[in-house]
Amino acid sequence: MNLPNKITIGRVVMVGILIILLGLPYQALNIPIPILFGDINLIYLIGVIIFLIASFSDFLDGYIARKYNLVTNFGKFMDPVADKVLIDAALIFLMIRPLWATPTQITVAPIIVIIFIARDLIVDAMRLVASSRKIVVAANIFGKLKTVAQMMAVTFVFLNDFPFSYLNLPAFLTITDFLLYIAAALSITSGVIYIYQNRKVFHD
Repeated sequence: MNLPNKITIGRVVMVGILIILLGLPYQALNIPIPILFGDINLIYLIGVIIFLIASFSDFLDGYIARKYNLVTNFGKFMDPVADKVLIDAALIFLMIRPLWATPTQITVAPIIVIIFIARDLIVDAMRLVASSRKIVVAANIFGKLKTVAQMMAVTFVFLNDFPFSYLNLPAFLTITDFLLYIAAALSITSGVIYIYQNRKVFHD
């Protein structure tokens, strides 16, 4: 297994660590969770560090694979899967405010999570059908922008809108929510464009 593929596998492992970190019942275990600057929960701070390292590894494995001609079928399959698992897992956990979180911890609206996951399921289903028919599907720039916007939004949800929380904006108009709406719009746009550009997949 070459280095880019090892990095991809490492990203999947980090997703597992992130799930365990966010899923443990700290309150039931009587484990105190310190609150840091900007009303940031320590668990979420650790979580965002793991998330950012995993997100950077997405850039790193692709860069190394292309630069040193180490692109493999395994990498082409696993890299986007690892990205989606990372983002979707984080979004699902950030959709719910656990008992051990601060009362002011912002969350992701369920409809936003549904949009992201539904888009990914539809696009991935098209890819599977296209692959079975030996059709090369076209990607679009909005898909890449969507991923960047998602990663930025998830990062600031972890950070409880820090440092933007110091701007004293209305509760219904946080910068993090704005980023989530942009990511959702890009998700829908990229999905529609993807379906239209690759509509030949539906033809016999």
